[in-house]
Amino acid sequence: MFYKSMLVGDPRYGDFPAILFLLVVAWSIFWKGIALWKAARNNQRYWFIAMLIVSSIGILEIVYIKFFQKKITQITASKISSKRKSK
Repeated sequence: MFYKSMLVGDPRYGDFPAILFLLVVAWSIFWKGIALWKAARNNQRYWFIAMLIVSSIGILEIVYIKFFQKKITQITASKISSKRKSK
């Protein structure tokens, strides 16, 4: 009985299936978490605030990760790896 209501939906909510809603929420939380972490690590305060406030089902977050995050250069990557080896 419970599983049927998860897949079919409730008429009080426009017959929107609850399982689909849960999948969209999980998708959004996943991408928001990754994008916020990357923005914070790259000191991109305005991107962090925008992604924290705007709920876009992961679209803004994916655009940020793909096009606007700072890229790690080869020199920076070698510095990071040398610091880890020295510890």
